[in-house]
Amino acid sequence: MSDLTEVEVLWLEKRIENRVRFGRIVKERKLDRHRRILSFAAGGIFAFVRWTSNDFGTVISRIDILRAVAAGQRCSTVPYVKPGGEILLRLSGWPKVERALQMIDAIDALSIDPADVAPDHWHHVHNRLSVNENPRPYTKGRHQAWLHRQRVMR
Repeated sequence: MSDLTEVEVLWLEKRIENRVRFGRIVKERKLDRHRRILSFAAGGIFAFVRWTSNDFGTVISRIDILRAVAAGQRCSTVPYVKPGGEILLRLSGWPKVERALQMIDAIDALSIDPADVAPDHWHHVHNRLSVNENPRPYTKGRHQAWLHRQRVMR
C-alpha cells in the first residue's frame, strides 16, 4: 500500500470536470486524453472540485478540501480519491462552491499558498458558509501565527 493519495481528474467538455484547485502534486500519471491521476504525499492539503452537467444544466457542483492520509490511517471516502482523505471542508451547490473558490482566490492574492493555510481555517469556513454568514477572512497575520505555532510544536 502506498503512502500517496491518488486523485483521478477527468474532463469531458460540457459534461464533467474534476480538477484540483490547489495542492502539491508529487506524482502525475496520464491515463488518456481526458483522465490523469494526481498523487499527494501524506499530510498534504488539496482542493478537489467536481462539476457535472446534463442537457438541462448543472447537476453537481462540489468542492472538497482534503488532507492526504498515510497508509492505514482512518479516512473518509470521496469519489475519485483513493484511498480517501481527511475532510477539512465539504460543500455542494454552486453558490457555496463559488464562495469557497473566491476565498481561495483571496488567499492566493495574499501570496499565500492555500495548501499552507491552517487546517482549522477550512473547518471554520464550512461552519460559516453552512449558515450563510460571512466567513472570517484569512489574513497574513493569522497565517504567520499558524506558521509560528507549527515551528513551536516541532
